[in-house]
Amino acid sequence: MSQVPRARPYLLRETEGETLWFLGNLVTFKATGSDTRGRLTVAEFVHPAGSAPPLHRHLDEGEMFYLLSGTAEFRCDGQALQAGPGDFVLLPVGLPHTFIVGARTQRRPIPPLSPAPLRGTATNCSARSHSTNPRPAATQPPQNRASPPPLQA
Repeated sequence: MSQVPRARPYLLRETEGETLWFLGNLVTFKATGSDTRGRLTVAEFVHPAGSAPPLHRHLDEGEMFYLLSGTAEFRCDGQALQAGPGDFVLLPVGLPHTFIVGARTQRRPIPPLSPAPLRGTATNCSARSHSTNPRPAATQPPQNRASPPPLQA
């Protein structure tokens, strides 16, 4: 029987982590499935003001958001949830959802996902960021963005 490599403690500063452009949003990974034995992904997103992903759902993981800055309206299961800095939002597994970022400021959430699916999807639909500080570059996504993957039935 092979042994799972032992996880090692680490510290990432505010601007540290693998950074990618994913569907027009700057994503900085803080922990991935390889760090957590597939149990959790934690990434900081920087969403441009007024942006919104298409309505979608996750079949294997719930989605959670802890907002560091900005505002957003989350839509899920017939509810419209208004969230701002310091707020936490849970979108349960299997429920179609979306959000709309406030029009006046970019939104910086940390959405932990469990289990840890996101990094592979983001890597396959992204462009590598050359910025070491995600805040200033967040309004300049690459022009050749990948299309989102289709919803799973």
